Amino acid sequence: MTAISWDAASSLVLAYVFYYPFCMAWLWITGGLAHYIQFERKQHAGIDPLTLLPTQPKVSILVPCYNEEDNIDEVINALMALNYPDYEVIAVNDGSTDGTGDRLSTLALRHPLLRVVHQNHNQGKAVALTTASMLAQGEYVLGIDGDSLLDANAIAWLLRHFLRDGKVAAMTGNPRIRSRTTLLGRMQVGEFSSIIGLIKRTQQLYGRLFTVSGVIVMFRRQALADVDFWSAEMLTEDIDISWKLQLAGWRIGYEPRALSWILTPETLLGLWRQRLRWAMGGVQTLLKYSPQIARWRMRRMWPIYAEYFLSVLWAYLMALVLLGGVIGTAMGLPNAWRVGLLPQWHGLLLALACMLQILTSMLVDRRYDRALLRYYFWTFWYPVGFWFINMVTTVVAVPAVLLRRRGKRAVWVSPDRGERDV
Repeated sequence: MTAISWDAASSLVLAYVFYYPFCMAWLWITGGLAHYIQFERKQHAGIDPLTLLPTQPKVSILVPCYNEEDNIDEVINALMALNYPDYEVIAVNDGSTDGTGDRLSTLALRHPLLRVVHQNHNQGKAVALTTASMLAQGEYVLGIDGDSLLDANAIAWLLRHFLRDGKVAAMTGNPRIRSRTTLLGRMQVGEFSSIIGLIKRTQQLYGRLFTVSGVIVMFRRQALADVDFWSAEMLTEDIDISWKLQLAGWRIGYEPRALSWILTPETLLGLWRQRLRWAMGGVQTLLKYSPQIARWRMRRMWPIYAEYFLSVLWAYLMALVLLGGVIGTAMGLPNAWRVGLLPQWHGLLLALACMLQILTSMLVDRRYDRALLRYYFWTFWYPVGFWFINMVTTVVAVPAVLLRRRGKRAVWVSPDRGERDV
């Protein structure tokens, strides 16, 4: 390859690496603002969502648990104080090795609304959710995690969409971070708004979501049965069930007023494990459903598929740019053979776009989390730290998924839950 063609190729790679996230940031900003103006701006504060429901059918809340001894009491106590007249709680102790099972049995004696299922060994979240769904008495099931504190009005905000539209299979809510005592925790406060909040708002405008949030999502049981419930081999059951439902013709959506307060990793090891699992789950889904996506009748899923595929491509090209810059500098190669680490002012422009995306998301979500803006300063580290982690986990995820034994069950690994922000 000549020096001129090498320059052209490296310029194309650099252009994609720096302009892809720049353009996507503006897409999420525009879509998030459009969703806010159209659906959220005129909503009156303090309204009781129960008054918006024509009927109040029974809802079953599913709580899959694995080694949640430290969190389960406050989770169940919060569920007993919901603003909804007809619901039950089914907690599945999926082979926990700590005191989770004993705590749940004690809580079941105290709360008549709570039923507990004990499984002998670790079978994974997907199996736990399917087991609880089979036992549920309600037509609508609401899944949360073992550290999720559900807002009192969450059921009503989610349920109203099902009662208005019989084709709605799932509605996901708005996870809010409550572990805010460390730098990693505070950075994720802004990340969850900008990455989860704005992206879901934008995707909802064109009718398809990449994924629901497993920490708060309501399903129509009929739709779950239609797609044979959750897949036991998928590392991220929430991404998989989202694609299964949409490919089967069902609709899913996002309700920002349905809140769930969650814990997140506050150690680098815990964050790495979480993001690697997310990345592997996304790649698994991409590979699993590629043959179906290629069909013309699935064309409304093409934007979701393309966005994720391009993000994986970005991760590999970004890794190539960094590797080329390090090798070129270390070996003293001529400029024509080097790939620069920062193409002049483009890096700053990209960082500013990222910070603007986070600021926009915080302003939009501020009505649901009043203290949100005080954490904006801590998100200045996000473009460097979190982008790097997400890039590396994506690069590692592709070969890890390809080498993973087909059909291997995805079981629980005790997560890093961080520290509670009292």
